[in-house]
Amino acid sequence: MTPSTGPAAEVEIDLQLVRRLLADQHPDLADRPLSPLGEGWDNVLFRLGQHFLVRLPRRQLAAELVANEHRWLPEIARLVDLRVPVPVRHGRPTAYFPWSWSVSRWVEGRPAAHSPVAARGRWAGRLAQFAAQLHQPAPEEAPRSPFRGVPLAVRDQITRERLAAAGHLRTDELLAQWDRALAAPTYDGPPRWVHGDPHPLNIVVHRGVLAAVIDFGDLTRGDPASDLATAWQTFDWEGRAGFVVRYSQLAGRDEALWQRARGWAVLYAANSLALSAGSPEFTAIAEHTIRQVLDAPDALAGKGG
Repeated sequence: MTPSTGPAAEVEIDLQLVRRLLADQHPDLADRPLSPLGEGWDNVLFRLGQHFLVRLPRRQLAAELVANEHRWLPEIARLVDLRVPVPVRHGRPTAYFPWSWSVSRWVEGRPAAHSPVAARGRWAGRLAQFAAQLHQPAPEEAPRSPFRGVPLAVRDQITRERLAAAGHLRTDELLAQWDRALAAPTYDGPPRWVHGDPHPLNIVVHRGVLAAVIDFGDLTRGDPASDLATAWQTFDWEGRAGFVVRYSQLAGRDEALWQRARGWAVLYAANSLALSAGSPEFTAIAEHTIRQVLDAPDALAGKGG
């Protein structure tokens, strides 16, 4: 987790607050060692003893996402055979902290973003298997996001604005890729479960093995192409080939799906460049994504991408 470069926190969260919440609601955990881990756009994280993680929203929008995780992560865990951060304790709003919060089990490892890109290919097929398992038809009452899993056309204006604002040297090439993705057939299948943000800071690796996918705050229903952008965000072309082949074996070949996924990769790069310019990690992910989208050999579905 990197320091936040996004929206300002709407509440102040510190060790004293977390200790108080634990003492009031989960007193059996309150005396364990507690240390801050980091702060993102939506949440603040604390290590609790050897076995737990405390996660608290820092703004109202994130609080609504926490409620979705409380409701749906136990069901998501039954779909996949990779570890996900199912809450083991639920925190309630109080007079001194306005939102729900979570305690989950600690996952040993480091974000995939901290490992060499070339080494990630060894677990690319495993991540593809997770994605295929997750991308099952979602129930009607599943969360709906205006930002993830939607048709690319819904994100057209804001993507162009963010590319323009970023002023990247390769903006024209990125816009050309974006236009090609927009021209791909839109998704017309049943809305499917979508993680919403499986970039390499939300993928945990331990001793070179894929250990978990975390941060389901953007969990939604819709077009799975928005998750498959991780093929460009996370891997080089060899890793991406393994990812695409394995996903296609499990979910079926669909050239339009991968065309849209490439568009989502452009969209995420634009978001990072425009909104997270102060974060070296997000900037590095964006630049890697751009190189993969524009320069790497095609490795999609056994044919040109």
